[in-house]
Amino acid sequence: STGMQGKPFGFSTCVCRSIEFSFQALVEPKKEETDQACLTVNPSHMKKAFKVMNELRSKCLLCDVTIVAEEVVIEAHRVVLAACSPYFCAMFTGDMCESKAKKIEIKDVDGQTLSKLIDYIYTAEIGVTEENVQVLLPAASLLQLMDVRQVCCDFLQSQLHPTNCLGIRAFADVHTCTELLSQANAYAEQHFPEVMLGEEFLSLSLDQVCSLISSDKLTVSSEEKVFEAVVSWIKYDKEARLEHMAKLMEYVRLPLLPREYLVQTVEEETLIKNNNTCKDFLIEAMKYHLLPLDQRQLIKNPRTKPRTPVSLPKIMIVVGGQAPKAIRSVECYDFKEEHWYQVAELPSRRCRAGVVNMAGGVYAVGGFNGSLRVRTVDVYEATKNQWISIAPMQERRSTLGAAVLNELLYAIGGFDGSTVQTGLSSVEVYNYKTNEWSFVAPMNTRRSSVGVGVVDGKLFAVGGYDGASRQCLSTVEVFNPITNEWSYVADMSTRRSGAGVGVLSGQLYAAGGHDGPLVRKSVEVYNVTTNTWKQVSDMNMCRRNAGVCTVNGLLFVVGGDDGSCNLASVEYYNAATDKWTLLPINMSTGRSYAGVAVVDKPS
Repeated sequence: STGMQGKPFGFSTCVCRSIEFSFQALVEPKKEETDQACLTVNPSHMKKAFKVMNELRSKCLLCDVTIVAEEVVIEAHRVVLAACSPYFCAMFTGDMCESKAKKIEIKDVDGQTLSKLIDYIYTAEIGVTEENVQVLLPAASLLQLMDVRQVCCDFLQSQLHPTNCLGIRAFADVHTCTELLSQANAYAEQHFPEVMLGEEFLSLSLDQVCSLISSDKLTVSSEEKVFEAVVSWIKYDKEARLEHMAKLMEYVRLPLLPREYLVQTVEEETLIKNNNTCKDFLIEAMKYHLLPLDQRQLIKNPRTKPRTPVSLPKIMIVVGGQAPKAIRSVECYDFKEEHWYQVAELPSRRCRAGVVNMAGGVYAVGGFNGSLRVRTVDVYEATKNQWISIAPMQERRSTLGAAVLNELLYAIGGFDGSTVQTGLSSVEVYNYKTNEWSFVAPMNTRRSSVGVGVVDGKLFAVGGYDGASRQCLSTVEVFNPITNEWSYVADMSTRRSGAGVGVLSGQLYAAGGHDGPLVRKSVEVYNVTTNTWKQVSDMNMCRRNAGVCTVNGLLFVVGGDDGSCNLASVEYYNAATDKWTLLPINMSTGRSYAGVAVVDKPS
C-alpha cells in the first residue's frame, strides 16, 4: 500500500509472534457428581487430536480435498478446515460446486501465505513478521481467521513509528481494521512534529493533510510546527501544490503564534507574500495580538481555538545531583503509576548542570563532576534508555541556567571554576540540527545559581549570585531573541540565589532559594503583562538548588537542600487553590543541584 514500501515498519529485525487456540476452552471441563460415578474431561485431548490430524495430513492419509494456490498444492481434511474457517465451512457445506470437488483452486491468496494459514488451522501457530504481515492480514480476513487477523493488527500497532504510522493508517483503512485505524491516526496526531518530517507525510493527498492538521487533537508544542508542515508539503511538489496554499492555511492557527514569529518567519515566507488570502490570515493574526487579553477570549474563530491534544502519559526525569557529592544516578517518576524507578545512569558524575527537554531528548548541560566544572553535554533518549554525548559548550559552566526557546537550547551564566569567584554573564546557544554552539549577547549581570524560564517568546534570567559584588540577586532580566538584547524587568521582592524557576499558565514562578545563610520557602510569581511580582503561598519546606518542572497544570519542585541536608521530597503547586502539596512518595536519594525534565512515557 502507498507509503509502506521499502522498510515499512522502521525496525531492523523481524519480530515473530505466535498465537495458540485454547483447546481447553473448546471443551469446557465439567464435573458432574452422581451417587455412583464422576464424569471428567481430559483437557489435552483436543490438542492431541489436532496433532494427530496434522501428522495424518503430512503423510497424505485420509485427506479428502486438495487446495491449490498458484503453484502450491496442499492436501487437507475438509472437516478440519470447515471446523476452523467459516470461509471453508460455507464452501464445503453450501450449494457451490466446490462442496463436492476433490481439487479446489483459490485465486485470491498467494500459495505460501495460504500454506501458512492452513498450517495454523492444524497447529494454532503462525509467525507474523514485517515481511509477511501485509499479505497475511488480508488472507486471514478472506478465510475469516479472525484470531490471525487480530494478531496482525496487534503486530502493526506495536510497530507504529513516526516514519510509518501514516502508511499503517492507510493499510488499516483499506482492510477495514477499525481499531488499528484509530490507533494509527491517534499516533500520527500525538507524534506530529516527527511525522511531518517523513516521506509519508509529504506524499499525502490534499484532503489527508487537511484532515490531519485540522484536528484539535494534534499534539504540537507550538503552532509553528503546523505552519512549517504546510510549507514543507507545498514545496515538496510546488508546481502542482501551490494552488492549495490558501486552503491549507485555513487550518493553521496563526493567531496562536508568537507575534515575533509572525513578523520574522510567516510574513517573510514567499508562499505567504504571493497569496492574498494567506496575507488576510496573517493580518487577522496580527489584529488578534493587538487586542487585550479579555477581548481575545470573546473571539469565536476556529483559528483562535487552542488545540486540545490527548495528553500522553508523562514521566519526570531527575538527573544527577549532589548527594552529598556529584552522582550519576537518574531516576524517574511515573505520574500514572505513581512510583519512582531508576533508568540508565549518566556517563559520568554530574551535578549543578542545566537540564532541559528538547526534541524528545533530555539534555544534561555542563555542571560539576566532583572535581572540575565541565562543558560536556549528554543527551538521554528515553525510548532507548541510553545517554549519548554531543558537541560540548565553548565555556565550562556549573550552576548555569538552561532553557529552550524557538528550538534552540540556551546555556546562561553559571560559574567556570576560575579562582576569581565572579560567575559568568555569557550566554551560548545550541542548535541540535547542526550540533553546534554559538554565543549570543551576554547578560547585563554576572549570574551563577541562576534560574531561567521562557514566557511569551522571551527568556528570563531570575536572581542568582554575583560573585563580583558577593551578593545574592533580586534582579531579573529578559532576553529578546529577535533583537539579541538583554534588558531588566521588575526586581523580585527578595534576593534569591538557587531559586527553583518554572513557568505555569504563562507566568514565571521563583520558588525558594537563599540569601546568604537564609534558605527560603517563600514563592513569588511574575506577570509579564503588568511587569509585577506578587507573593503566593509558601512551600511546605525551605528549599534551594531544587529542580522545577510543570506537568498537567501543576508546578513541581524536586529535592534541593534546606541548608543542612539534601532533600528527597517533592511538592507541587496548584495555582487554582494556591496550595502546595507534598508528593506521597519520595525519591530514593536526597539530592540537591539535580536537573529535572518531563518527557512522554516510552511506549
